[in-house]
This record gives sequence, structure tokens and C-alpha cells, in this order.
Amino acid sequence: MSVEYHFPQSPTAPSVRVDGVVIGVLLDVPTAQAPVVAFPGCPADAGLVARTTTPLTREDIGVQVALMFEAGDLARPLVIGRIQRLPDTAVPAVAHLDGERLEFCAEREIVLRCGKASITLTRAGKVIIRGTYLSSRSSGVNRIKGGSVQIN
Repeated sequence: MSVEYHFPQSPTAPSVRVDGVVIGVLLDVPTAQAPVVAFPGCPADAGLVARTTTPLTREDIGVQVALMFEAGDLARPLVIGRIQRLPDTAVPAVAHLDGERLEFCAEREIVLRCGKASITLTRAGKVIIRGTYLSSRSSGVNRIKGGSVQIN
């Protein structure tokens, strides 16, 4: 079964050909196959029904979308995707290097890993050292201090 779409030419549509991507806004999703979009130079004040290459739901209303136009015709928009935004809550890890000291900063934890060995620092103050073989050597005093010290 084949489906053929016919889009009538708008009598007010300018005879301008648009090549490339235009950023628009998703206004409505009355059906999955017919999202309504608006964009700069949109020939209809209430937006236009578009075709889409990506699934859109009512939860996407208000997001920016990337649009192209079939045969460059402004009256025939095609949604090619949503504009993705990284969450504002993501705090990037930071490294400071001044030639004397290297400092890594992170919100939740820092993990240094090589094969089966790892050192994990957590925001709660835990330092976790794991490996198949651990060695501690010192040319000076090797101290172990803590609220309690447990060996085996």
C-alpha cells in the first residue's frame, strides 16, 4: 500500500526557493504524521502542517526543529529532526594544570582506571583503591591513621 501526499500551494506563499536547513518551532502534533510547525518567513500565521523524518509527540511541542522544504517550497516543510540540548544540570569535570600541580574537580566522583586497577574518590570523602596486587612503599615513615584500623 502506498500513500501519496498532496500539498496544495498557498496563494500567499512567496515564490522564493529555500535551500538548506531552517530552524523552526514545533507548534502542535495533532497526529504523528502531521506535525504543525512555524518558522521565519512562514506563509501561515498559525503554522503549517509538515511531514517528518523523526518521531514527534505532544511532549515535543515547543522544541526547536530542523526543517527543510520539499523542492525548496516554503509551503511544504519537512521536519528532519529536533534540536538537541544538553541538560543544564550537567557540570563538566575540570582539570587545573599550572606546571606544579594537577588538580581534577568533579561533582560526584573521580575514577582513575587502568586494567583491573582503580582509584575512586567520592563526594562523601571515600577513597577506594582496588587492584589484583597492592603495594605500599616508603623511604620514610608509612603511617596508617583512622577512627579505627582493620586488617583482614
